[in-house]
Amino acid sequence: MVARSALDSERIAMQPMRSTRAAGMLVFTTLAWGAMFAVAKTALGALDAFWLSLWRYVPAALLMVVILRVVEGRRALSFDGAGVRLWLYGSLGFAGFSILGFLGLSQSRPEHAAIIVALMPLITSLINWAVRGQRPSPLTLGAIVVALAGVVLVITHGHLHLAAEGTLHADAMVLAGVICWVGYTMAAATVPGFSALRYTAHSMALGSASIVMVTIAATIAGVAHPPALDVVASVPVEIAYLSLIGGVLAVLAWNAGIGVLGSANGVLFINLVPITAFAIGVAQGHRFGAAELSGVLLVVGALVVNNVATREPRGIAQASAKAGGIRPPARSPA
Repeated sequence: MVARSALDSERIAMQPMRSTRAAGMLVFTTLAWGAMFAVAKTALGALDAFWLSLWRYVPAALLMVVILRVVEGRRALSFDGAGVRLWLYGSLGFAGFSILGFLGLSQSRPEHAAIIVALMPLITSLINWAVRGQRPSPLTLGAIVVALAGVVLVITHGHLHLAAEGTLHADAMVLAGVICWVGYTMAAATVPGFSALRYTAHSMALGSASIVMVTIAATIAGVAHPPALDVVASVPVEIAYLSLIGGVLAVLAWNAGIGVLGSANGVLFINLVPITAFAIGVAQGHRFGAAELSGVLLVVGALVVNNVATREPRGIAQASAKAGGIRPPARSPA
């Protein structure tokens, strides 16, 4: 009894250290993803959206499969009869999000993409309502309206009559990619028995195969243009960042941080993504107007208020998640 009490005391004493470390992992992840849009924008000056997606995810998928083999063993490399679902979900998430997102980003600004990606928690609520009939609370619906108003301010710079002449069509492609990613994340619950790492590694590998096939088809159709090796060699740092830091290290850090702090707390860190993107924009010499900054504050404020007001106590949330066979999201935007 004494030994058990001492062990419990040690665990309690270690909890703040674990929480601090987990928070550090989530900060690293969101900062990495916030910078990712500016890095991708630079790379898109050399490669088109299809080939950049290929160069990003094929190396990342290979490395992720190796990590899965090392961490969980050879048995984890099996699809366990879920191969078709993993391919469909991976194609939706990785091919859909990356290609659509990069197509939109190539014609828009990194800050626009980041603020749209930050809407993921609220978009998830809407899809839950449409697909599962789980109506959001009035507070969440209000947060969605406020956040969308903020996005409109950012995209239009406060001039609604200029929306059609601006980047609205490009930002719509980014939004479509985000919806693909939300669907991929929600689909994780339909593959029981898979850890977050196993689900991510398999779906990323199979999704990368779809990216290769779509890129080849787009190239044959003349929509995509294969880059020469010297063109690829002109953006090695950008590709390495998108693939290894944004696609692998940030994912592993996200999973580890969420595992300690829980998804409700982890989602709050997503607010750092648009803040980081805007900070980078300022550092690069871009000056944002009052409408854009007000839009960012509306989006971040709506996300924080909705998260804090609607969260369950952690113990109850974890119990309900286990009962429903639901794991935390495999990853956020990447």
